[in-house]
Amino acid sequence: MQFWRRKRARKFLPSVNWDAIFKENKDKTGLLGFIVYKVAMASCAVKDNTANSLTKGKKIVLPITILEAPPLKIMSIRFYKNGKIAKEIFIGGEKELKRKIKLSKKQEKKDLDVKEEYDNIRIIVYSLVSRTGIKKTPDIAELGIGGTKEKQLEIAKNFLNKEVTIKDAFPGGLVDVRGLTKGKGLQGPVKRFGVSLRHHKSEKGVRKVGSIGPWHPAHVSYRVAMAGQTGFFTRVCYNNQIISVGKISEKSINPQGGYMNYGKIKTDYVILKGSVQGPAKRQLLITRALRPSKKQLKKNFEFVELR
Repeated sequence: MQFWRRKRARKFLPSVNWDAIFKENKDKTGLLGFIVYKVAMASCAVKDNTANSLTKGKKIVLPITILEAPPLKIMSIRFYKNGKIAKEIFIGGEKELKRKIKLSKKQEKKDLDVKEEYDNIRIIVYSLVSRTGIKKTPDIAELGIGGTKEKQLEIAKNFLNKEVTIKDAFPGGLVDVRGLTKGKGLQGPVKRFGVSLRHHKSEKGVRKVGSIGPWHPAHVSYRVAMAGQTGFFTRVCYNNQIISVGKISEKSINPQGGYMNYGKIKTDYVILKGSVQGPAKRQLLITRALRPSKKQLKKNFEFVELR
């Protein structure tokens, strides 16, 4: 019942418990999240620098996921007090932002010297996705900031009217990937819940449950595996290792003709070990690790080349 109800998600970028991530990353300053877009999976050769590893110093091949990370810009700054928004200062945005929200024509004076008491600061950012080959409409998300209140305000001021790159937030380490899985529409209970196939001579079907409940009360419990929506669910992939972060202008990883169902990477990119949810072009939110494991923290890989 962990993921019940199994219905389509209402939005592409999920809400995040930034307080929990902030507590786990108390010593780290800077942005706690970033908006990225899934490109494709591939294989890459890396040098294993993990201590006490059987393959230490050797070149090994790993499955990887490539994510494109266009720059972000701040749309507004929120000051929180007791878990509620005490004040919000709207900064504005580029013309692409008009595709997503209605912008006020009046230019208000932006005073960041807040006199009200507040506990922490978060920022609302939008992605400059028009620089990629995916779409023009930006994605908007709320991001937490690590550090003390004074440090949070200083970071927010430094990023005002500037482009925030992936290297400003995630130079390396472990990250969690939050986003939506591939949508698969209406599916039966075998694919949806992993119900075993019945005997081939069973009556009224093989790919269904044997009993959906008694005659009386004439009611089907929600615990019975039934056909319904599969995929397009919000999920989190924990403890993904960052293998490389780079700019496509400095080191190109584009194959000839671009990636299937995506095209060519035009901005910054992130290479993660393993797989993440969603199809190509899916917007994802990467955050600092909420519950990092010692085993994953020990791993250290040096990127060599794509295969």
